[in-house]
Amino acid sequence: MKKMMNVFVALMVIGVTTAFAANEKTETFKVSGNCGMCEKTIEKAASKVDGVTTADWDKEKKTITITFDESKVEIMAIHKAIAKAGYDTEKVKAKDETYGELPSCCQYDREAKPAEDHSGHKH
Repeated sequence: MKKMMNVFVALMVIGVTTAFAANEKTETFKVSGNCGMCEKTIEKAASKVDGVTTADWDKEKKTITITFDESKVEIMAIHKAIAKAGYDTEKVKAKDETYGELPSCCQYDREAKPAEDHSGHKH
């Protein structure tokens, strides 16, 4: 009876783990930054988003790899959280004021985003 109960518990754990893993997704995207302090801040900002399980910023590649539960969070919310901490992502630019508050070692060369082309229509 005890053996059967252990098998049942093991199967339940496997089932629950599989159910959670089904919604788990990993994505990598660009995030500007320079140093170890940037790494801590970027990873902390991403990790605070509910549904994010791992966040690993690569200083050399200037990319972050995020594992998250896509049933709890959309990837754009993670981009926004990182930008709110002062770091530009490939989809969201940090506010100038927030970027300006970063320590000098964390202030990277910001790329100018191209202006939208409005030549094909009138406003």
